[in-house]
Amino acid sequence: MSKVKIVETVLRDAHQSLIATRMPYSEMEPILDKMDTIGYHAVECWGGATFDAALRFLKEDPWERLRNFKKHFKNTKLQMLFRGQNILGYNNYPDDVVEAFVRKSVENGIDIIRIFDCLNDVRNMKTAIDAAKRDKAHIQCAVSYTLGEAYTIDYWCDLAKKMEDMGADSICIKDMAGLLLPYETEKLVKALKGAVKVPVELHTHYTSGMASMSVLKAIEAGVDIVDTASSPFALGTSQPATEVIVKALEGTEYDTGLDTNKLIEIAKYFKPYREQCLESGLLSTKVLGVNVDTLKYQVPGGMLSNLVKQLSDAGAGNKLDDVLAEVAAVRKDFGEPPLVTPSSQIVGTQATMNVLTGERYKMVPKESYKLVKGEFGQSVRPVDPEISKKILKGESPITHRPADDLKPRLKEAEKEMEVYKKQDEDVLSYVLFPEVAMEFFKYRKAMETGVDERLYDKSNKAYPV
Repeated sequence: MSKVKIVETVLRDAHQSLIATRMPYSEMEPILDKMDTIGYHAVECWGGATFDAALRFLKEDPWERLRNFKKHFKNTKLQMLFRGQNILGYNNYPDDVVEAFVRKSVENGIDIIRIFDCLNDVRNMKTAIDAAKRDKAHIQCAVSYTLGEAYTIDYWCDLAKKMEDMGADSICIKDMAGLLLPYETEKLVKALKGAVKVPVELHTHYTSGMASMSVLKAIEAGVDIVDTASSPFALGTSQPATEVIVKALEGTEYDTGLDTNKLIEIAKYFKPYREQCLESGLLSTKVLGVNVDTLKYQVPGGMLSNLVKQLSDAGAGNKLDDVLAEVAAVRKDFGEPPLVTPSSQIVGTQATMNVLTGERYKMVPKESYKLVKGEFGQSVRPVDPEISKKILKGESPITHRPADDLKPRLKEAEKEMEVYKKQDEDVLSYVLFPEVAMEFFKYRKAMETGVDERLYDKSNKAYPV
């Protein structure tokens, strides 16, 4: 067994999970040079929700953030999370946009691109994989782990093999909801290690309290890389603590070779910011404990809290058990999709409506229609034919790759925002988040000129600079 490699998540998923991706670059910058001396396999620092949050809430250019990371990390690989045909947004985007986004991500400093699809539909990953291959990035394909009758060990192995055949340089088990149990992890890792030749990585969340045990069993089963977070932003809905995992493996055949004392220095740096987040309420104690409901209902913690809020707002807090039972039924009707964005919100909302109206599928949101229609891709099992007929009202679901229906977008988008364009990357920001990016461009211009044109735009409700 070779040394286990560590991917540090404090610059991306850790703060995305605990403080809604609100850590500004200014809080990261002073410690980056020291982080570069640790010897991590990679730092996960970009992608996921960091792009949207930087533009929307932090008034930062995410591309500039990436370039700054690259200046500091001279010895450490930079890793990002990429939602396949969704890129970093919430819709499918045309192939020209996917290809350009991959190219610019690599040009600006990304070494490893973790590509996944919310339905595990590899058709939605192909364009990104091919683009990453052309641009010579390390392609990591992720299987979105979930539970259900369809999700057997054979299913996961077949999926991983498909990804390897498509060009994956490594495979990640992406357990976004913290549903992996230790001994199931051991079985899964052993099976995957036997099924593919490329390295296998484990990414999990502490939500259910299982993560450190699952990581340890994965390591014993032969996993090559594990994701962990510097302790001030570990545990809760984040990852296991880096220092703890490294110390636990010290002196064993799995020894990471990382210096615990150096890791403690990194943790000491982030600790005051954690305290600041606790004091301001940005870091809520609600996300720091163990969510036993995740174990009981096998739904992600974030989905559960959304359901509770929806029911509370509707004055139906006593209906939670009914809705959770309906979640399982709706998910089965819809082809057992993984409960991850956006399918978790779609299934949860539909289940809530079914219970509150007292009639199944009496009200159907447009997102449910799109999921059943096949606009997000193909689910692991077919949608129930009767439900499909009721929701689509006689229309046929699509069976082709959803993005095949999309026209190229980049040239048109560039014309729409050219007055604000300062770099090619701005066009990509605009395509993914038109309103948010435009607001940021106007803010940026105001910072440079001292004149805030948003003050004269009555349609823009933003506050002055």
